[in-house]
Amino acid sequence: MSDLFAVKNQEGAEENLRKPLPERLRPRTLDEIVGQDHIVGPDGPLTKMLASGRLNSIMLWGPPGCGKTTLARILADRTDMHFEQLSAIFSGVQDLRKVFDAAKIRRTNGQGTLLFVDEIHRFNKSQQDAFLPVVEDGTIILIGATTENPSFELNAALLSRAQVFVLKRLETDALEALLMRAEEAVEVKLPLDEDAREMLKAMADGDGRYMLSMAEQVFAQSSGETLDSEGLLKLTQRRAPLYDKGNDAHYNLISSFHKALRGSDADGALYWMARMLEGGEDPEYILRRMTCVASEDISNADPHALPLVIAAWQAYERLGLPEGELAMAQACTYLATAPKSNASYMALKSAKRAARETGSLMPPKHAMNAPTKLMKAEGYNLGYEYDHDTPEGFSGQSYFPDDLPRKAFYKPVERGFEREIKKRLEYWSKIRNQKMK
Repeated sequence: MSDLFAVKNQEGAEENLRKPLPERLRPRTLDEIVGQDHIVGPDGPLTKMLASGRLNSIMLWGPPGCGKTTLARILADRTDMHFEQLSAIFSGVQDLRKVFDAAKIRRTNGQGTLLFVDEIHRFNKSQQDAFLPVVEDGTIILIGATTENPSFELNAALLSRAQVFVLKRLETDALEALLMRAEEAVEVKLPLDEDAREMLKAMADGDGRYMLSMAEQVFAQSSGETLDSEGLLKLTQRRAPLYDKGNDAHYNLISSFHKALRGSDADGALYWMARMLEGGEDPEYILRRMTCVASEDISNADPHALPLVIAAWQAYERLGLPEGELAMAQACTYLATAPKSNASYMALKSAKRAARETGSLMPPKHAMNAPTKLMKAEGYNLGYEYDHDTPEGFSGQSYFPDDLPRKAFYKPVERGFEREIKKRLEYWSKIRNQKMK
């Protein structure tokens, strides 16, 4: 009997060795999870939830390779519930109904069901609605995994019935811990010099699963010699940065780019623009945002900003890639280093608010043309002063409705060209006040 056990044990060990390295090193307990101490550390909320003996429905939100599936499997092992797993990519409402019906039967027999749904954001609204009654009455405990922002991709009703845990991309220390585990499991030192080892972690871009797959490739294909960075690149292909034009990264990076331009951080803006271009972003999307910055955040503090961005856009259209990126870089650095003012932006907001509040007030009659005798008889254009006929080139007449007191919407700042504009406005205000006396 002992011999039979030894044979089976040996077969199990050989089967484990045939598994991919990321699967062989998949954590089996919370203590083995790296990089997520804020959730599964001694004082982590998930640790406390498990210690209380009560598991609630959970949404795990994080980038690829940070441990969402692993964490779901560990939660299943820590409970006495039946474990079911579905992928939203390959499942539909019919699959959900089968799982729910089976869960209801188990519940009558005193056993709960833990349902893990990978890529849960792939389900549409009606599919997500199907979870509501079975989560509400406790038929299932739902563990959802998503790479997308749950606030945008999941129904509010479903979110209100689950607790969201945010998993982080794995930092360098966590990735190093995984490499050390891999070396211990393979019983061989990873044949990379220090720079190449750092490059491998950088190529992983926070994805532990990807890094272990690359490490396995290095173990398998290296001839025993220690590889430098160039040798590593020859052995493995450089990974494209994590960037999906349809997900949060798209909006997070363009937001960081915009804020760097507004914050006069030319180097930061260039970095985020380069990240987007490397990720395959449409350059015209970036140019549209730069056009917005030129008007919203710079405006008349530097009136050259807007035409320069438009010129860069035209240059890109005529040059294409990669030369067109040079015009984009010029526009990027110009915008970042230009004096800033949002006075026009704020003026428009104030004017629109006043327009909504005042309804349909008529313009002053001196501001309206009188092409007919009737309109002249009604006083249209009466009293209009032609500004060019005045010594100052400024009549001082008001163009607000008669029933609306003047308001100062546009308030130039003391920066860039707007400093000169502010002087003009103050000069004209003085003339207007004198003529009104």
